[in-house]
Amino acid sequence: MKVMSAIERCRTVALGGHVARCEGCAHTVIAYNSCRNRHCPKCQGAAAREWLEEREAELLPAPYFHIVYTLPGPIADIAYQNKAVIYDILFKASAETMITIAADPKHLGARIGITSVLHTWGSAMTHHPHVHMIVPGGGLSEDGTRWIAFDRTSSWPSACCHGCSGAWSCRC
Repeated sequence: MKVMSAIERCRTVALGGHVARCEGCAHTVIAYNSCRNRHCPKCQGAAAREWLEEREAELLPAPYFHIVYTLPGPIADIAYQNKAVIYDILFKASAETMITIAADPKHLGARIGITSVLHTWGSAMTHHPHVHMIVPGGGLSEDGTRWIAFDRTSSWPSACCHGCSGAWSCRC
């Protein structure tokens, strides 16, 4: 409730503010203070845009795939009380699954890079731990000398993820 209250009050008279006035023309602007809550879309909008620009600068000239690994309900319940341990396992298992699939020559036969982000809540604001992955459509050959592009006729990434991910569910 603290978060929601902060977001509702953000940049309103409830948090106070200040007045800026041009000395030349006397134009006046009232600016209300922000809540500075890390969950607030108003306050974190600039930080989110900056983060996104930094990540875009790191992108390779290749297509990318968005892949999501979700904990099943019973394990999510355990995670609620053992966050650090279970979230670490989720990150490691999802990354190892993708790296294993990509290294297999019948899928890609390459070493891939992955950017993973943990989300612990779903859009309905319920506990729903899942990892979002951004995976390039290719990777480096085993010897590191050439780029191997993903061939859209092969089964990677979506068709093979479901069999390799075990207890984790993957949505490609």
